[in-house]
Amino acid sequence: MPSKVRIALDAMGGDVGAAVVIPGAAISLGRHRETEFVLVGDRAKIEPELEKHPALKAASRIVHTDVAVSMEDKPSQALRRGRKTSSMWLAIDAVKKGEADVAISAGNTGALMAMARFHLRTLPGVDRPAITAVWPTMRGDTVVLDLGATIGGDAHHLVSLAVMGAAMASVLFNKPRPTVGLLNIGVEEIKGHEEIREAAEILRAMNLPQLDYIGFVEGDGISKGLADVIVTEGFNGNIALKAAEGTARQIAALLRDEMRRSWMSRIGYLFARRAFQTLRERMDPNKSNGGVFLGLNGVVVKSHGGTNAEGFAYAIDVGYEMVKFDLLNKINQMLNRDGGALSSAPTAQEAVS
Repeated sequence: MPSKVRIALDAMGGDVGAAVVIPGAAISLGRHRETEFVLVGDRAKIEPELEKHPALKAASRIVHTDVAVSMEDKPSQALRRGRKTSSMWLAIDAVKKGEADVAISAGNTGALMAMARFHLRTLPGVDRPAITAVWPTMRGDTVVLDLGATIGGDAHHLVSLAVMGAAMASVLFNKPRPTVGLLNIGVEEIKGHEEIREAAEILRAMNLPQLDYIGFVEGDGISKGLADVIVTEGFNGNIALKAAEGTARQIAALLRDEMRRSWMSRIGYLFARRAFQTLRERMDPNKSNGGVFLGLNGVVVKSHGGTNAEGFAYAIDVGYEMVKFDLLNKINQMLNRDGGALSSAPTAQEAVS
């Protein structure tokens, strides 16, 4: 790990921009003092926020641009209009040039993926990157991908997600052979789309030393922590993520309302206050904020656009940890050892023959 972790922030990304990005960076800096920031965006909006945080100001430099990618821009429009000039592009460019170790943005997801893929390219053997997050479960943490980078995908794409996810889990969880499951509508082998069934056949046939394929996992299996890695394509993954976040907020609101319903409830809350505080902290969606664009030749992290400062700080923490554990190089090594796990994957026909 380098003595300083250099983080480039798209200070104009998200629903609020610098008003969330800057205080979020200040929170993260308090947890990781060996961090330096490159703040990319409109200097006139960044500097007033930066004046409120002297320690962050001392650890930061500003790269000025008044061009921002809007949340409504299509990826192709953002790439055409914001290439080389927007705060999102310049944050990624800092990684490309070696001026930063990771780029973080709360901006338009499609635009961020398009720019990152165009500018950084993908790792050898990877066709399409994936948005990956560490998901809290009843048994610990689980790596889940793809959470919305690309819609759909054939069997080979799902296999590549499995290999990348396992590589990340092996480093994060210190497991030489993490378990991997494919998200499906049932655990029976006959269920699911053809692509999912084909991917299962390929993973069984490959019997890779770096992962232990356990079969299909239903939606409730994610929260149960049935596997170290859960693999799905981006459409279903994004729905699963948003459903889980919404459920967490719903449960928190219901508990809050019930605790206020009567005097007896309020008295009961006083006795169980510490337990409820712990539950609220464990269910806080902000703590799962920060999706890693896995498969790129560089580290890029996507924050939720509507997050608050604390949530954005967690996204920065994710980027910091990626650099701290040197995940990019370690994942690249795992993907391409023994001649390359992905390039040696059999076709579905070969897997069953």
